[in-house]
Amino acid sequence: MALRALWLLRHDPGAGGAVLFSRRYPTVEIRAETFNGSTHVPVPSDSAFLKALLFELRLIDDHIFVEHRDTCTRINHSSVYSVRTEGGDLWPVLAFQKSGLIYACLPLVEETLEPRPPLLTISGLSQGLALLLGIVDYISPSRKNEAEMNAKIGQLRNLLIQACPLGTPLNTNIRSLNSSFDDIQEMPTDENQPAWRSNTYKGKPQVNVCITEKVKCMQYDKRDVVDMWQVYGAVNCKCDIEGSAPNVTLTLNLPTNGPPLQDIVVHHCVTSIDPAMLMSSSAEPLDDSVYNGPYKFPFIPPSDSFNLCYYTSQVPVPPILGCYQLIEEGSQLKITVNLKLHESVKNSFEYCEAHIPFFNRGPITQLEYKVSYGQLDLSREKSLLVWVIGQKFPKSLEVSLTGNVSFGTAGKEHPTDYVCSGNTAYVKLCFRIPDFTLTGCYVDQHSIQIFVPGKPKITASRELISSNYYIWNSKAPAPMVYKTLFD
Repeated sequence: MALRALWLLRHDPGAGGAVLFSRRYPTVEIRAETFNGSTHVPVPSDSAFLKALLFELRLIDDHIFVEHRDTCTRINHSSVYSVRTEGGDLWPVLAFQKSGLIYACLPLVEETLEPRPPLLTISGLSQGLALLLGIVDYISPSRKNEAEMNAKIGQLRNLLIQACPLGTPLNTNIRSLNSSFDDIQEMPTDENQPAWRSNTYKGKPQVNVCITEKVKCMQYDKRDVVDMWQVYGAVNCKCDIEGSAPNVTLTLNLPTNGPPLQDIVVHHCVTSIDPAMLMSSSAEPLDDSVYNGPYKFPFIPPSDSFNLCYYTSQVPVPPILGCYQLIEEGSQLKITVNLKLHESVKNSFEYCEAHIPFFNRGPITQLEYKVSYGQLDLSREKSLLVWVIGQKFPKSLEVSLTGNVSFGTAGKEHPTDYVCSGNTAYVKLCFRIPDFTLTGCYVDQHSIQIFVPGKPKITASRELISSNYYIWNSKAPAPMVYKTLFD
């Protein structure tokens, strides 16, 4: 569980990229040479790594098709990349973008790299991700203030000496650390305190739990193509509890006949778990023998906010059914969009919008439309229609939009897309439903057990958020999604 290197990068489409911070661990690099043998690829210079990573992430030269990067056999299911350098393919590079910055690290692989070992066997990936997320949490509040952000980046080197000495992540809660060596306090002497509890809370005990479910969907409205959808859930906890190793037990419940939770992954602070909870996989068909709760998680909570577990679920229907038709009539495009909210879904949104983009065309010069509900807005670039449905569907639970659209001459500033050529097009739904989950999963506040003195304050919430929710034009070809790729 060690890192060979770590980077904080910036990408500006106009000005290019820049390395804001980097840290290399020579002792870990020596170990990498020993473990990897002839398959070892050295860490390149910061400038070379920056250019290679931006290329791999398609942030530069994205208009050029490069087979080793853009072929369909390279569909990426994670944030782990193989970055092509002069010394060879650097792998596994863990990288993701957040608020204009790119966070990246290179974990140590304690074996040969050919053939590449499964990602689940590389323990440094989870530790590296936790450390990067800790840096995100430390940097993010100052993103709007350039001077404050630069000051925090300047403190990172001292903070990482404490958080990741000699390349080994020990404390991923960067915000809890001191940037000055003069203020470093002695490590706690309580032998029962786990490493992930970096400080001790003082005050009234309180627990906040939030279940966030995201639903992905691909709808085609075609007889010969199967629609695909899936729910991904995360249970976030923040436990302010006194003591060096307090014990907490949280239980997730499902309604009667609710779809079971599958592909469950738990945080390392969970002290024990029923093995049956981990056996259900979305790769296998559902049957009556699948474990369907209750899902009990005893754990010793970290000091800061964390995700207790992740899960997926195979719900029987998507929350919103849709149909999109786009056809050419002379010099105009005729569009029709019909949406229906499923009766089992809570009809109370924080927001609900349908985004209708037009690629590889000029600006919208003429728009005639009729909506049965909500309002239609045209973006400033005149290449996107935003149908604002609002906070509720009507009593019929159905809404419709029809219109005719004309375009001007296309320029370089107008959006292009290689997939959406011709009449291949989509509608993207964006919505959030508070106090609702598609699986029905909930936390019973009375079932939360906290073995500390005093009556704790417990807050539980849940939400459903759309994520890559597409409805494709049924009158034109569309990219097909199969379950193995959709996951």
